[in-house]
Amino acid sequence: MGRWQSGRPSPVEVRYSATAWQRVTPVLPLTVLNGALLITSWTGPPPPDFVTAVLTIWIGLLLLSVLLPSCFGVTLTPSAAVVRNVRRRTIPWADIQAIQLQSTLGTKSLVLHEANGHRTELRAPTSGFLSWDRHFNEKLHTIETWWQTHRGPDWTPITPPPAWWNTPPTPDPNPFAPPK
Repeated sequence: MGRWQSGRPSPVEVRYSATAWQRVTPVLPLTVLNGALLITSWTGPPPPDFVTAVLTIWIGLLLLSVLLPSCFGVTLTPSAAVVRNVRRRTIPWADIQAIQLQSTLGTKSLVLHEANGHRTELRAPTSGFLSWDRHFNEKLHTIETWWQTHRGPDWTPITPPPAWWNTPPTPDPNPFAPPK
């Protein structure tokens, strides 16, 4: 087992998935609406069949939307990054050319750039306005450290794709190179 720069032994495997707050936040409005519908059906006349059907469907969706995101994320192993999105992908460290921080509408996420030009956005770790992850920067640093440590001696940076004629030139000849 190797050692981190801090002197602690490195773990065999690291797994990141959405935090509990990130899984619950998107379904809070659905929960409130579901509760209001349930209270309305209890206080009024016997509920018609469609109210019962709607409640059943919404409770099912609520459970699904809380449980499903816990399956998404990334697992770091010594040989590869195992990305668990809708489908599971194993990306060897030597194939990853860069790890980029991406911000979309205020939500920060990580993108893995592969040598074949494929880019994979990780569903976890992420951090945003209502789904804040206070350990996001630590997770970003850990993923970058695993990549730099395990990518192997035969890893070589690839040249970036050519820029459009109207874009400014890149200051660094290789933007996919590891941070200095």
